[in-house]
Amino acid sequence: MSLNDTPRANRLHIGIYGKRNVGKSSLVNAITGQSIAVVSDVPGTTTDPVYKAMELHGIGPVVFIDTAGLDDTGTLGELRVAKTREASRKTDVALVVLTAAPDVEHEWVADLSRRGVPVIAVINKADTLGDLEGLRAEVRSRLRLEPLVVSARTGVGVGTIREAIIAELPDDEPVSITGALAEPGDLVLLVMPQDIQAPKGRLILPQVQTLRDLLDKKCLVMSCTTDQLGPTLAVLVRPPKLIITDSQVFATVHAMKPPESLLTSFSVLFASYKGDIQAFVDGAEGIGRLTSESRVLIAESCTHAPLEEDIGRVKIPSLLRKRFGDTLQVDMLSGPGLIADLGSYDLVIHCGGCMFNRRHVLSRIDEAQTLGVPITNYGITIAYLSGILDKISIPGLR
Repeated sequence: MSLNDTPRANRLHIGIYGKRNVGKSSLVNAITGQSIAVVSDVPGTTTDPVYKAMELHGIGPVVFIDTAGLDDTGTLGELRVAKTREASRKTDVALVVLTAAPDVEHEWVADLSRRGVPVIAVINKADTLGDLEGLRAEVRSRLRLEPLVVSARTGVGVGTIREAIIAELPDDEPVSITGALAEPGDLVLLVMPQDIQAPKGRLILPQVQTLRDLLDKKCLVMSCTTDQLGPTLAVLVRPPKLIITDSQVFATVHAMKPPESLLTSFSVLFASYKGDIQAFVDGAEGIGRLTSESRVLIAESCTHAPLEEDIGRVKIPSLLRKRFGDTLQVDMLSGPGLIADLGSYDLVIHCGGCMFNRRHVLSRIDEAQTLGVPITNYGITIAYLSGILDKISIPGLR
């Protein structure tokens, strides 16, 4: 797979933040050496965040997020700022651009820093500003950051931004989807139901990415559908080291698997790869505290038309209501938006997050934990409700 084909969710997200007309879009163009963002002297030219996937020398595949002004006003301005706040939840490294002493920027820097997002302060338009040393001192004092001084127009200092981004690259990113569950030479069996969510002739993204991960590890990979699991196991000369299944058939596969084979699911693997798996496992305890009057939020990263076999909209709600009663309230959130009224829920159940970058999933976890709401994952939930959570293999547990 070429860098151009790298899914957006697997790219480093670099967010550009600042007030209107500080030159955010010009700075994106200067850093990338391309005209990828619309530039204008008119404040408020950038409305909704603009996402641009590309390759940045020395870093690799990235996504630049060019956002609206933090000081935007009016009804539309408030909506633009809300979109910018939503974008901040996806940001791996933030550039806060200034041309004057910071004020509203302080709130944004504090929120990003609290969530563990590295922040780089950038004083732009150095070729036209007056008291640069005074402005640098203001930034140091108010934001507790040592600013870079650049000019997007002349290119002076722009190279230091790329170096600063490299210095702030996350060092805790999981390097493998399957983690320590699979090693070179291991036989791994993928059980891949081809339901309505996987159109004919296609595999869904988690299956494709997991397969690539195993091939990169030099594992021996076998695949089958659920109805062919028995015949497949019968023809293998040795039991698989690991079986990876769709979470929806966890119980079926667990009942048929060889005792020595480890068992996990695509959803569980991505919960570890894209989020905090310990938080999801701990959050599963919240399932046991549900009652018929509880309120549950199902949150998934992608948006698609409702499907009759849908795991989030149909199957998990059905399992929960079967356990806790038909009056259990289950709401659905699709896509990347912020979760409204989160504190009113007793439990959040999140998808594997294959369409989100890791920072976005971690932000969802942080939002829930800050309000004391348990949050768990599709695969973890189904394993819990099937009574096999303690019998599956989960990478990355602390």
